Parts: sequence; structure tokens; C-alpha cells
Amino acid sequence: MPKRLLKRFLPEHRVIREHKHLQWLGTHLHDPNLWHLNRRSVPGAFSIGLFMAFVPVPFQMVLAAVAAIIVRVNLPVSVALVWITNPLTMAPIFYLAYKIGSLALGEAPQEIEFELSVEWMTTQLDDIWQPFLLGCLILGSLASLTGNLLVRSFWRLQVRKNWKLRVEARRKRRLDSRHKR
Repeated sequence: MPKRLLKRFLPEHRVIREHKHLQWLGTHLHDPNLWHLNRRSVPGAFSIGLFMAFVPVPFQMVLAAVAAIIVRVNLPVSVALVWITNPLTMAPIFYLAYKIGSLALGEAPQEIEFELSVEWMTTQLDDIWQPFLLGCLILGSLASLTGNLLVRSFWRLQVRKNWKLRVEARRKRRLDSRHKR
């Protein structure tokens, strides 16, 4: 079942609630919906986490946590999925976002050499911010929707599979009890 798989990778909610950097959230972290793994909270958490992964700002995890608290979906899943854009994947993902944004605006993409510096940010980003942000919005929305639908589908498949297994087990027990008589 998806629950068991997710529980293996997620930290205990007690650890997160007691984390010193999250104390500013106060009692909001005590909402049980933030920690449950169910068919509503996990797809919603995927939507939030995947969308926030494409938001090109620092502290995406904080944004994902706040959104998860507001919408009342699984907090650890939302925050963990933000790490899709990490230092290794960020440049190619954001370059793809820029290309998609340029195509959506009908502009020819410029050849850009990305450099992580304040100077580059002030000079180059001024020229590409519109297609870049539009591309991030498009990719984030698509990833959010796709992740939600895939998780919902996977969840349904698992529930059906487990239901069939229970029906078969019940049928087998009935047959076994008839043969014992």
C-alpha cells in the first residue's frame, strides 16, 4: 500500500513539530491532517510540493510548508517534493522553464550562459524574467496536476488490489471451513 512505502521515507511528526526552526508555526503543526497519509492528503501534498519546486525563490520548503498547513495536506510529503529542484537539477529545470516560457510568449529563446552571481542576476535576469517566470508557472502547474493524478490513480489501484486480496482470503477461509466439516 502507498502508506507503508511513504512511511518508510518520512520523518516522525514529533521530530518535525519539535524542530527549532519550525516553532514559529506554533500549534498549526499539531493539526493531525498534516501527518495523515490518506487518499486526500497525499495527492494534495504532491500538488503543493511539485508546484513549489518550480517556484524560483529561496526557501521553497517554507512556502510548501505554509501551503500544506493552509490546505491541510500532508506536510512532510509537500516539503520533501520541493527537493526535485536541488543544486544538481535546478539549472536544467529552470533553463527548460525559460525555453517553454519563450515558446509560450512567441519569442525566440536567447542563448544564455547561467552564472550564479549577483551581477548575472541583475543583468541577465532583467532580460529573461517574463518567459522564465511563465515557464516556471507552466511547468509547476503541469507537474502539480500530473503528480496529483498519478498519485490518485496509484492509490486507487492499490486499494482495488488490497480489496481483491481480502475478498480472495475471505473466500478461501469459507472454502476451508466447509471442507473441515
